Amino acid sequence: MSNTQQKIDEQIEQEREQARQVCDTSGSTSGECAAAWDAVEELQAEASHQRQKPQKTSFEKYCDDNPDAAECRLYDD
Repeated sequence: MSNTQQKIDEQIEQEREQARQVCDTSGSTSGECAAAWDAVEELQAEASHQRQKPQKTSFEKYCDDNPDAAECRLYDD
């Protein structure tokens, strides 16, 4: 697990604890409770996004392996 991923996971746990406290104080149907859990969901979405690695296309892989191939050349206008 990367250091960034570990930090996000720690933030998620902190936000969960805070959401539980807010909901205990304000009530489970309060706007504050909903907002606190929204913050948790946003962090979870970010964590999921961080875990996803961009997938290269077959063409990109080909060009990585064959940078001098005519079809892989880039030209400036």
